[in-house]
Amino acid sequence: MTSIDEAAPERPATTDAAADVLRGHIRDVQDWPQPGVVFKDITPLLSTPAAFGVVIGALADIARQRGATTIAGIEARGFLLAAPVADRLGAGLVPIRKKGKLPGPTRSATYDLEYGTATIEIHADAVRPDERVLLIDDVLATGGTAAAAHGLLTGVGAEVVGLAVLMELSFLPGRERTAPLDVVPLLTI
Repeated sequence: MTSIDEAAPERPATTDAAADVLRGHIRDVQDWPQPGVVFKDITPLLSTPAAFGVVIGALADIARQRGATTIAGIEARGFLLAAPVADRLGAGLVPIRKKGKLPGPTRSATYDLEYGTATIEIHADAVRPDERVLLIDDVLATGGTAAAAHGLLTGVGAEVVGLAVLMELSFLPGRERTAPLDVVPLLTI
């Protein structure tokens, strides 16, 4: 595993424990999916039940603190995190999918990635206007996906209470691109 720098001080104990777990369970994959990109691989985390449980617990605490009634997971790794958080809270789960993967009426947003463009969608009736939604994903990099997801959710009337991510890549402009969305990383790199 690679060494990852610690995030900001003055954080809840569950967040600190999750950051410690992430430091030992995230693997850097050089030049994937294209040359120059360092991919943050979470499969070592996913294959270690105790470590994964610590991280899911920290994300569930963030959702509780913000009064989330619904959890939205961004495809694909965000699904792996959002579903167990929603289960722990007894909250609804909204999948934010790549274009063409959802049946029925959808809303879509196209955005730029750090290495291309993409389109995401949600069902047009995915959330009610009174729902408080926490967005969850694995990495905040350039912020395109998160900003598009935020726009989709607010476009159907949801109150987005924050974006919780395993890792924020602070050397990329993700936080600026997602402003004014409250970003809560478990670990800042």
